[in-house]
Amino acid sequence: MKKARLFDKIKKATDAIRKKSSFKPDVGIILGTGLGKLAEEIRAKTVLPYSKIPYFPVSTVPSHKGELLLGELNGAKVVAMEGRFHYYEGYSLEDITLPVRVIKALGAKTLIVSSAVGGLNPKYQRGDLIIIEDHINLMGANPLIGPNDDALGTRFPDMSEPYDRRFIALAESIAKKLGIRAHRGVYTALTGPNLETRAEYRFLRIIGADVVGMSTVPEVIVGVHAGLRILGISAVTDMCIPEVLQPANIKEIIKIANKAEPKMAALVKEFIKRIK
Repeated sequence: MKKARLFDKIKKATDAIRKKSSFKPDVGIILGTGLGKLAEEIRAKTVLPYSKIPYFPVSTVPSHKGELLLGELNGAKVVAMEGRFHYYEGYSLEDITLPVRVIKALGAKTLIVSSAVGGLNPKYQRGDLIIIEDHINLMGANPLIGPNDDALGTRFPDMSEPYDRRFIALAESIAKKLGIRAHRGVYTALTGPNLETRAEYRFLRIIGADVVGMSTVPEVIVGVHAGLRILGISAVTDMCIPEVLQPANIKEIIKIANKAEPKMAALVKEFIKRIK
């Protein structure tokens, strides 16, 4: 059986969504681990399970609901992914990033990517927010490998500014205004699903990483390729300081992410209000 081309997958997924709604979003939002409650504040006009959208994977992570929401948030038209996909779930990077392509095809010009991360920078604390200023891809793969469709983006996209500098400055300003503890930081992506060793955490700090996670970077690479302006925000859910490293507690990580969610939601809502 012939494999469907990426362009055809995007079209079929987008057409299926448009059959349910003619809503045209301006902003796309990817909600990561423990940060899905922001979806409750979206005045949803249409809610679609991923299983009803052609070529969308189904999230296997318990804290990821697996629905696409189209509606309004603080006066802005948004499309939100309530749950994302990860390389460690066994999906290809093309599958993982397909929703970003669809978000673009639906009309969005801005992409907000959220996630939960481990903190490598000793100045950080659990519950702090990180405004991503750059990233390091250590996943050993890239979603753009393979034939390039010029209709979707250039063969060699420039990555000198994957995260929009004006968005970063605006997010910092909003965090300060709201009294939210936030830092600029460099995100490093690894595949997971295991967490890293002490030696790996030391290595990541040496090469300039401030936080580490298992997502975000593939979506951002494709977002840049698609011409989206991007804001990345992460919540520090555990500290990865090798000298005082403690065994990871996934339940505690999700608990901290849930506590950080109101701060993330407040920042994102005000950010959307300011850019619309």
